[in-house]
Amino acid sequence: MQALLRLSGLIDTINEHIGKASTWLVLIVVLISAGNAVTRYGLDWSSNGLLEIQWYLFSAIFLFGAAYVLLKNEHIRIDILAGRLSPRAQNWIDVFGIVVFLLPVAVMVTYLSWEPFMNAWTSNEMSANPGGLVRWPVRLVLPAGFALLVLQALSELVKRIAFLTGAAPNPLAKAHAPSSEEELAEEIRRHQVAPEVADVVHMNRDMVDGDGRGEDK
Repeated sequence: MQALLRLSGLIDTINEHIGKASTWLVLIVVLISAGNAVTRYGLDWSSNGLLEIQWYLFSAIFLFGAAYVLLKNEHIRIDILAGRLSPRAQNWIDVFGIVVFLLPVAVMVTYLSWEPFMNAWTSNEMSANPGGLVRWPVRLVLPAGFALLVLQALSELVKRIAFLTGAAPNPLAKAHAPSSEEELAEEIRRHQVAPEVADVVHMNRDMVDGDGRGEDK
């Protein structure tokens, strides 16, 4: 089990780096989209290649991010009932879902998407649109993304079995740390307090200070 946990840690590290790197593709897509809009409406010029690269990158963000989101246990859960169960029961449900649903589907998609990629690679398939891009890179993203998802599913399965056997902590337990949204809200409250709120705070502080001085007297 310890060897499997080390392998799980290696898979987690790989998908952690790939997931974080893929988030930068969001910025690239935004810049390309903005540049395409400026050239189209400002210079009356556009390119099918610029449009297609946005689709390619969006596919990469979605597919490479799937394993990362599974690693972070942030996929949407309908846990109206499961959330009321014990940690062991929740992990057993995950084991069942990974073995019966996630792994078979992810393996099947990886297998079925490999042949279209190879056909596009050997034929150097190009987009049918004028000025379009070569197609094999975007076809490679599908089997690659699902292969990473298969690896992460195996890693999650190992972690859940390890918890059920007492060899590791609960992988479903989330750290009690503020979320990104909570951190952002806190920064806004600290640096951009509304003037009227600040006035009320200062007024209350002056009243408290005044009462304190009166009591001292």
